[in-house]
Amino acid sequence: MGFKKITADEAAALIRNGECVGVSGLTAAGAVKVVPAAIARKALSEHEAGREFRISLMSGGSTHPDADGILARSDALERRMPYQSNPDLRGKINGGDTQYIDMHLSVVTQAMRYGHIPKVDTAIVEVSHVSDDGELTFTTSSSNNAGFCMMADRIILELNTYHSPRLCEIHDVFLPDDYPNRQPINITKPWERVGRGTLKVDPAKIVGVVETHLPDPVPAFKHSSPVTDRIGLNIVRFLEKEYVEGRIPKVFSPIQSGIGNVANAVLISLKDSEIIPPFCMYTEVAQNSVIDLLKSGRCKFVSSSTITVTEDLQKEFYENFDFFKDKILLRPTEISNNPEIIRRMGVISMNTAIEADIFGNVNSTHFFGKQMMNGIGGSCDYARAAAYTIFSCPSTAKNGTISSIVPMVSHTDQPEHDVDILVTEQGVADLRGKSPRERARLIINNCAHPDYRPLLNRYLELSEGGHTPHTLEYAFSFHTAFLKTGDMRNVLF
Repeated sequence: MGFKKITADEAAALIRNGECVGVSGLTAAGAVKVVPAAIARKALSEHEAGREFRISLMSGGSTHPDADGILARSDALERRMPYQSNPDLRGKINGGDTQYIDMHLSVVTQAMRYGHIPKVDTAIVEVSHVSDDGELTFTTSSSNNAGFCMMADRIILELNTYHSPRLCEIHDVFLPDDYPNRQPINITKPWERVGRGTLKVDPAKIVGVVETHLPDPVPAFKHSSPVTDRIGLNIVRFLEKEYVEGRIPKVFSPIQSGIGNVANAVLISLKDSEIIPPFCMYTEVAQNSVIDLLKSGRCKFVSSSTITVTEDLQKEFYENFDFFKDKILLRPTEISNNPEIIRRMGVISMNTAIEADIFGNVNSTHFFGKQMMNGIGGSCDYARAAAYTIFSCPSTAKNGTISSIVPMVSHTDQPEHDVDILVTEQGVADLRGKSPRERARLIINNCAHPDYRPLLNRYLELSEGGHTPHTLEYAFSFHTAFLKTGDMRNVLF
């Protein structure tokens, strides 16, 4: 390798105040692991010396505590986009210390190319191999790596020897041309390739290589609960009915599933279904349960942007790479989340909500309208284009003091027009072809917790007239009741 080997601190010394830095990874998978902490140390040193040092940080999605968290704690982040999931950074965002731009994951690199947002000055990317002429093999995530590397003035590599150089066999690196030269993206099946296994960059842009040997620090997923198990079963029973009645093709449609314990519960229920045939996935994150589905034969192929699995499964993945290499393809987020492809393949999209209102609008990001949780991620990329758009959540939170079904969501991420199916542990509301009034009755009767159904029905009774019957005086009465008394059930109409 002809590139200069440097330490993490030497890499951080190259980052200037005010820079826009793009890092690899979507979740902790494929995320850079040592340079962000060095940047945080530099920030603390600069602040102690009375000098200003803050950067804008771009990524493919969330990172991990040694990136977002440590940078937030060192007050190194002026601006962050497009997604995060770290408690320390969340506190900075909600406190107004870090400017956060919550973006659709599929449009980040395109927005940079179009000049709508600043392009990255420095890309810091994890690779499992780099050739002397600048061929990069990404590790367990493709995300926005290629776009950042192509636009950056300089590139810092974390060469992680824990990950196999053979990962080039499961990457499909492709970036579309921009208008007016953009052509159709020729993907009609999850397993079809349009790009290359590596990314070729100008070797002169690579200013240093930091060597590491570290697994992806993916935490163990939470165990399912009776509530999440029931949500998973409700979704699968709905899909089984759709399949039996012929609305889903015999080969079954590709599936997209978000991340977390509800998503795991859905995938586990799919594994146990005796009606749904073996299926493929076209998604953005492949987590532990997806690997289990591949091993069992229930899932035939996974197109994703990242493999987010715990360390024990990372080892198993590499030990059995010949088995998995023909069943997984990793793509840039601009492709994995591309609405053109999602609509063409008739994807079944399943994501989670914080709350939904009785007309089908979904809030995926904010508590009580203002406190950011994580971000929209790729949910909207799929929601608008999917053949089936399913959102799910438990019907209540905080021991029943919060209803996840409310008169009006306190923040809207997915409007009613993009939500086909709403699911809680109480049941399923099929909203397709229904007017707002019909939607309201379905959601109240099928998805709301019994404790809240009389209150929601009372709200409808008060909301006379109009295509969408609202009473603005009481639209946020559930939220204000909780803020005043700690229990939405204390709402007063």
